[in-house]
Amino acid sequence: MASKDANLMTESKENSETSMHRCYENYVIVDVGANLTNKKFSRDLDSVIQRAKDAGVKKIMVTGASLKASKEALRLTRIYPGTLYSTAGIHPHDAKSWTDEYDEDLREIGRNTECVAIGECGLDYNRDFSPPEVQREVFEKQVKIACDLRKPLFLHERDAHEDLLKILQKYEDQLPAILIHCFTGTVEQAQKYLEMGFYLGLTGYLCKDKSDSGVRKLLEDGLIPLEKLLVETDAPFMYPNTRASKLPTHVKEALTERSLTFLHRYCTFQRNEPCSLPAIVEMIAAFMKKSPEEVALATAFNALKLFGLTE
Repeated sequence: MASKDANLMTESKENSETSMHRCYENYVIVDVGANLTNKKFSRDLDSVIQRAKDAGVKKIMVTGASLKASKEALRLTRIYPGTLYSTAGIHPHDAKSWTDEYDEDLREIGRNTECVAIGECGLDYNRDFSPPEVQREVFEKQVKIACDLRKPLFLHERDAHEDLLKILQKYEDQLPAILIHCFTGTVEQAQKYLEMGFYLGLTGYLCKDKSDSGVRKLLEDGLIPLEKLLVETDAPFMYPNTRASKLPTHVKEALTERSLTFLHRYCTFQRNEPCSLPAIVEMIAAFMKKSPEEVALATAFNALKLFGLTE
């Protein structure tokens, strides 16, 4: 009898694991922002990309945040065709490095089909690594490039919401599709972006968001429609700390063993990887009270549509 019970328990466990594995494999996820040109990935990029694929991340957009990184991101798309895509831009932190040659250099990169967006560009008044007036000038130059090339804009904004909108509104009749990358603002700011038709990209930041009017509330109150949501890791940054004390219990309980295995085995605070994206999707889904499969499928579809990623 004991032997029979043991066999039944083993069979049940195997069925459960098979079911979980099958469910997990149904995730089709696209990471729309990973800094794979970062030196932290210089030694094992092949393994990083393979782990992402194993985790269900089918495509990754490699962020170009400087001229050098934009060129390198494009080069990587040729090494991993159909898996990696790139963006081309100058981050507001580096706006002070802009020279007249950058305009044509970015246009040349942006004309390649593998380069699917202009950016990371925008405004960052949180750190002011470049003077605000220089940031605004360089940002507007890149908005013009995106309008001319008809490529989506991949935008960075920190503590500069109003000024960002003022510049974009100058080109309102010409603007391409826009993604607010790694959104960390308020509900009111999100609603303004959504009213203008922009998409919002969410990362592991939601693990540390403690605001009563920020990303979590945006999800919990159903204020962001799935058709305007994208997911990204911002690797090697924005590690999703699923053990955070402020993370609600029901969100922690929604995390599957398989997603946590990828997260805890391969990712750290020092180096996040694209394979952490399933955990981010599961947390977003829990906050939204939706299934992770629904969130994964919707955000993947949005990425394919917005950036024209090939199947």
